[in-house]
Amino acid sequence: MTAGHEGTVPDIVVVGLGYVGLPLALRLSKAFPVRGFDIDAGRIAELREGYDRTHEVDSALLLAALETSALRLEQDVAACRGAQAYIVTVPTPVDADNRPDLALVERACASVAAMLEAAARPVVVFESTVYPGVTEDVCGPILAQASGLERGRDFFLGYSPERINPGDREHTVDRITKVVAGENPEVTARLCAIYGEVTSGGVFAARSIRVAEAAKVIENAQRDINIAFINEVAQITRKLGISIYDVLDAAKTKWNFLPFQPGMVGGHCIGVDPYYLSHCAQGLGHDPQVILAGRSINDGMASWLAGELDRALAPSSRVLVLGLAFKENVPDLRNSKVAELIASLCARGHTVAVHDPLVDRHEAHHEYGIDLLADLPQEPWDAVIMAVPHAAYHALPQARLAALLHEGGLFADIKNAFPGLDEVPGVRRWRI
Repeated sequence: MTAGHEGTVPDIVVVGLGYVGLPLALRLSKAFPVRGFDIDAGRIAELREGYDRTHEVDSALLLAALETSALRLEQDVAACRGAQAYIVTVPTPVDADNRPDLALVERACASVAAMLEAAARPVVVFESTVYPGVTEDVCGPILAQASGLERGRDFFLGYSPERINPGDREHTVDRITKVVAGENPEVTARLCAIYGEVTSGGVFAARSIRVAEAAKVIENAQRDINIAFINEVAQITRKLGISIYDVLDAAKTKWNFLPFQPGMVGGHCIGVDPYYLSHCAQGLGHDPQVILAGRSINDGMASWLAGELDRALAPSSRVLVLGLAFKENVPDLRNSKVAELIASLCARGHTVAVHDPLVDRHEAHHEYGIDLLADLPQEPWDAVIMAVPHAAYHALPQARLAALLHEGGLFADIKNAFPGLDEVPGVRRWRI
């Protein structure tokens, strides 16, 4: 392999071992010497024992890589000096006003700067979602100033947008197409060689770092807008007294109809990335009307659902919510809109309890002040809201789900995942 400088096999450091960084580091370790760096000592300790709290990597594969030293886990900056490539995968959230929060990326740049050695001519690659210009205009100057090195001579910049979809076992990092871009053709070629060893899906060399950055944000902004359209249609069809799911069943019989589904849009990508694009647009003097309109609809969906459910419930109902994660079959709580739904129902006078078999109970309390039930209750409730239809809920007999309700109780099937309950006596199945 000749992915390094002057034909050497590169030594790679992956910075940030979360949903993106850990699977990438593990896959890279099959071809290159890899050090995984994270400032969270607890996270490093768990990973060294083979436990991944994100459930994104197989424990046996992780332990095997660690035992052969193909992958080393570090929390000490000094232990990561001298590599030929640094791949930054830290999160990029938004703040309370939905403005890009680059604090974690900036902090990572300061850490990486202390690892750089000019003799290695390292390339620093960012996979974190950013708006066009951040890699070169924000990260590059921090790296140069903090390291005392000159960009373009002592170190180089690159970008390769992450495409991790938590819980997705089909579109994994070793199967998807990786977009890459370097600050010059030589760096781009180095990145093509590195990422070409990672995935069978091939590598696409973008024309520039800004192009690659822009590609990332529009991928998720496009999905956000499409879902917003369906959410708005759902609000219209509800006023008409028909279900959006029945409408979709009919519409998707057309060959070119895109079957997006309604629902609450949370998580770290679709609910966040459009704000990075709109921030960039506004900085250029452009009013991103479509992007922000879609965000407004999707951000308001939890409150709208709570209002519709409130009208279907008796006052002061006892409600059991099933699922708190932002999507099915993952423990990820980031930007979960279910928490907003719960808060809105409580504000309307209902008593709400929450169960999720995958979410860490301490994290739920820390992030949202929600005390998850340890086990699925035995007693009946006035209403059950199936907010996140995890596989564990699908595995339950219909009689078990029905037993969670009083006679005539409401089963709110937010994602239309349990049509069989329509046939169960004593259950009122509600859907959008």
